[in-house]
Amino acid sequence: MITRALAACALALAAALAPAPSQGAEEQEHVVAGVGKDRTPWFVRHAQGIMEGAKENGLRAFYAAATTADVSDQADVMEQCLKHGARALLVVPNSADELVDPFSKARSEGIAVVTHESPFQVGADIDVEMVDGSRFGQRIMDEFARISGRKDGSYALLVGSLAVPGHSKWAYAAVDWQRTHYPELRLAATLPVAEDRDASRRAALDLISSHKDLAGIICLGSEGAPGVAAALRSLAHPRRDLAVIGVTTPNVARQDVKDGYIDELILWDPAMAGRIQAYVAKLLLDGMRDLIRPGFSVPGFGEPAILGNTLVFDRPLLIGRDNIEKYDF
Repeated sequence: MITRALAACALALAAALAPAPSQGAEEQEHVVAGVGKDRTPWFVRHAQGIMEGAKENGLRAFYAAATTADVSDQADVMEQCLKHGARALLVVPNSADELVDPFSKARSEGIAVVTHESPFQVGADIDVEMVDGSRFGQRIMDEFARISGRKDGSYALLVGSLAVPGHSKWAYAAVDWQRTHYPELRLAATLPVAEDRDASRRAALDLISSHKDLAGIICLGSEGAPGVAAALRSLAHPRRDLAVIGVTTPNVARQDVKDGYIDELILWDPAMAGRIQAYVAKLLLDGMRDLIRPGFSVPGFGEPAILGNTLVFDRPLLIGRDNIEKYDF
């Protein structure tokens, strides 16, 4: 059964995806639907990219997301998008495995599927990545070790979900790199809470209480670092000594970075991913899939590495107190 929030989403989709009155059927633009994990600021920025990319490529677009990062709700949102005429789904999956069947079914009906943060996504036509997963995880650990001073101690990883291939790849790469290069550090816990700010706050308080040697926390979901910062602020004696780095947007974390509760953001601009997803969707809808081969380039973004159905544009951003004012998203 569709929740009240999803029912409202369906009504909005009906209005947004209805044919423009001045266009005949043969003149209709391709309609694409961006689908985020939830409605957090990260996905607001991703939505901006989808809409901008649609405009750049002569598409008509709508963006939808459930109120929670629940994969069944996300599948329902996708179904509503298709019922209201979307010819392409531009999705950041909540679970790679659980969306294989919906993606495969959509493609069997001629719908283009372009994912993000889900490398080698089964059932998708193309996946777009803005960072190389293994190198990204290694860079995260290098930055954590530098910021923490490589002191003897434990650390925790907060992920959105290990069912999200991007998060799991970064996490495993970071831990493998730590064990080889920073053996004085020890992994205390990996917790699937980083798409929920309050859950991340509670997890941080539990970690601080139960691990007296905690050197810091690495957050691989967009709500993780703000949640950890809230926990550090709430203590009777606020903590700035723990190393905290995370994948979140600068506007969300700005004050926490300035105040020293988050040391560094490591991320990419999700709007860039949305723009590339829209560009790729246009190619697929125009029957030009064969152009995506060695030498393929996206205007303004250059040539990606092509690994199976996955395009990798390696564009990580490191944002700290000294440069956060350069970024407004």
